[in-house]
Amino acid sequence: MEAIDGNRIAAEIIAELKAEVSALVGRKPCIALVRVGDDPASVSYVKKKGQTAAEIGIESRVLLPPVTIRQEELVALVDTLNADPAIDGILVQSPLPGGLDESAIFRRIAPEKDVDGFNPLNLGKLAQEDESGFSACTPAGIMELLLRSKVDLGGKHVVVLGRSLIVGKPAALLALQKKAGANATVTICHSRTTDLPSITRQADVLIAAIGRPEFVKASMVKPGVVVIDVGINRVPDASKKSGYRLVGDVDFLGVSPLASKITPVPGGVGPMTVAMLMRNTVKAYRLREAL
Repeated sequence: MEAIDGNRIAAEIIAELKAEVSALVGRKPCIALVRVGDDPASVSYVKKKGQTAAEIGIESRVLLPPVTIRQEELVALVDTLNADPAIDGILVQSPLPGGLDESAIFRRIAPEKDVDGFNPLNLGKLAQEDESGFSACTPAGIMELLLRSKVDLGGKHVVVLGRSLIVGKPAALLALQKKAGANATVTICHSRTTDLPSITRQADVLIAAIGRPEFVKASMVKPGVVVIDVGINRVPDASKKSGYRLVGDVDFLGVSPLASKITPVPGGVGPMTVAMLMRNTVKAYRLREAL
């Protein structure tokens, strides 16, 4: 079993972006990071994104509207960022507080600045294999992990657990693409799938993104499977100072002896999401500057 080191691969991508950005003449790429409220996870994620941008040489503008902001006020803020010629990418940190329509906010972000890849136009471009769009960062990070771990999906059976617009569906579309590293046969499973273990045991590559801690057990996979665990779940652990520990959607201890390659949690897919956000921001800059 080989653990796929997401921290190492993300660091490689960040180093590549740093070299690319340092060679740019004139203004540098810029991303706006919008965080509403003080959810601890959101605070941590936005801080990490800002730090990574600074490391690369990307300018970041952190906007912190009050948790009491109304939908129309947040829409107006997004419109202002859309119209700002100095901003290449916009990220609105999820989840938003109750009472705000998250999907409507994501749709409001201009497609050419939608570095999270959630705008319907970018999802449509992904389905059409139009390289001018932006892929959602976590699925793009999964593909990069596989590519740099020398896992060629050509002809392989990829089973995706989860059908969200953020991970499951885009990951399936990326694996299906007619391009090097893809060309997979893809099955998407979800909560209504009948006899799920019989399908997951067919997987050459299993992508777990269902948000249920340690759901995938050893009995659900075949020997030699490549496992990509997208889940980040907090489970109680009295031995930890925080009172909890992070686990994925896969029972790592049970499944890893059977896997040829597997991503740990933490340290697997998570770091890649931030790295791909930065890569999308540089791409947005280049498209807008026609470079």
